[in-house]
Amino acid sequence: MTSKPKTYHVKSFGCQMNVYDGERMAELMAADGLTQADAVDADIVVLNTCHIRERATEKVYSDIGRLRKDQLRKNGKTPMIAVAGCVAQAEGQEIFTRAKVDVVVGPQAYHNLPDLVAKAAAGTPSLDTDMPLLSKFGALPTRRKVAPSAFLTVQEGCDKFCTYCVVPYTRGAEISRPFAAIVDEAKALVDAGAREITLLGQNVNAWSEDTRGLHDLIRDLDRIPGLARIRYTTSHPNDMTQGLIDAHRDVESLMPFLHLPVQAGSDRVLKAMNRSHTRDSYLRLLDRVRAVRPDIALSGDFIVGFPGETDAEFEDTLSLVDAVGYAQAYSFKYSPRPGTPAAAIVEQVPEAVMDERLQRLQAALNRDQHAFNAATVGRTCTVLLERPGKLPGQLIGKSPWLQSVHLIGDHAIGDLVEVTLAAAGPNSLTGIERIAQAA
Repeated sequence: MTSKPKTYHVKSFGCQMNVYDGERMAELMAADGLTQADAVDADIVVLNTCHIRERATEKVYSDIGRLRKDQLRKNGKTPMIAVAGCVAQAEGQEIFTRAKVDVVVGPQAYHNLPDLVAKAAAGTPSLDTDMPLLSKFGALPTRRKVAPSAFLTVQEGCDKFCTYCVVPYTRGAEISRPFAAIVDEAKALVDAGAREITLLGQNVNAWSEDTRGLHDLIRDLDRIPGLARIRYTTSHPNDMTQGLIDAHRDVESLMPFLHLPVQAGSDRVLKAMNRSHTRDSYLRLLDRVRAVRPDIALSGDFIVGFPGETDAEFEDTLSLVDAVGYAQAYSFKYSPRPGTPAAAIVEQVPEAVMDERLQRLQAALNRDQHAFNAATVGRTCTVLLERPGKLPGQLIGKSPWLQSVHLIGDHAIGDLVEVTLAAAGPNSLTGIERIAQAA
């Protein structure tokens, strides 16, 4: 039996939903009387894991070993370790066998974390990978103090079953949180200091309640006093309704930014991925969005080297990138996830070929991101200041198009400042203040 931990550290990997979950786990630990600490000093370290990326499971075991060595070297002891998130859901009991951790908890059960930690402190390693429908949200503490830009999960799970993806197996079926609960949490976030809220979901634009869709939810959130900005991610082309497109035209607080993953530019590859769109339907959808919001910044996801992808099919992806002109995008080499249909396809693309394709794709995406940033130079826009910069008096914030903007001036984090975008780099811009708005 060990004593109950007094300090905690939560380390999150992967997507924005994991960041949200990590914040909520930290709030649970704090509500249970624990104090936040660095990983090298904390009595318990929670690894909030992601199972999407290559070798995700092995990286978890590597982190566990490193944490133990670092604490033993510094403090002469090792911490309690909880593995949470999608790797915990996928691996379950195997984690105890391989790493002898104290707690394993899946992404739908982390509201039970304090009880699991208490059992582990009493000498019983604890496992909970149940997947109850949204019960965790009712058990989480009220939001207290948050950053100017905050995440809010509104939808979880996925019914799309893309052949490369483990999300339906680790997060479960698509389910939407109740409208009233979302509005209540959004108001609590604003009361706690948020000026911007990003609505999250594996397929966030699949959110629905009765006859309401995500566009209706956004229009209601727009009425919350003090909420200046609304964003949402990640969307699926199949759920991009006309109502949501029209919201980009009508709702001033809805930022002109859309992350809409396409994954590939070849119709054959898209069909093999079990994506429900074609190259043409995706491009026509973007045309409809741009028709109502011409200044919208577009973002996407790409997988190179999907099993069987030919050189010509990869060229289709490059030509789609050229046609769209993404403001930013994420790109990855395909890696087989155990249990997914794509992992069983015989025609796996050689690693060297995937490396070369990824370099070419990223060069095109970086080119277009820099071009988009350069095209915004001279615009006047409002920047939400979020964190200190590296230079004296420098603060960093986000433009409406989700660009990082550096500004020097007499302002505080959380201020909304009207600036002229004066210079562009590949990943950020420099702003010159025009009119400072009240915080």
